[in-house]
Amino acid sequence: MITVYGLKNCDSCRAARTYLKERDFVHEFHDLREDGLDAATLDKWIAELGWEPLLNKKSTTWRGLDDADKEGLDAAKARALMLANPTLVKRPVIDTGRLTTVGFDREVRAQLQSVL
Repeated sequence: MITVYGLKNCDSCRAARTYLKERDFVHEFHDLREDGLDAATLDKWIAELGWEPLLNKKSTTWRGLDDADKEGLDAAKARALMLANPTLVKRPVIDTGRLTTVGFDREVRAQLQSVL
């Protein structure tokens, strides 16, 4: 089962869901704001992708953080921030079971086509 993690009002998430639907790929949507983010899922993503691509420093949530939270970032601090504020995760994260991607640019679409 393909799972798309993101936010309902995110344009990139909507585009990813439309992309999958148009190609008849069954998927489920996990809203990070409403459904949250568990540590095991985040740890899996970090192991596969690294924490840097997952942390959305352009988000409204990031801009709203205290400067102390933004300083001295490392894997542990970024993980704690994303668990406390799931909207800090760059979107969408798509988990196909064989591949996990973040964002929805041309490169991600090519990666998805190679495994779907």
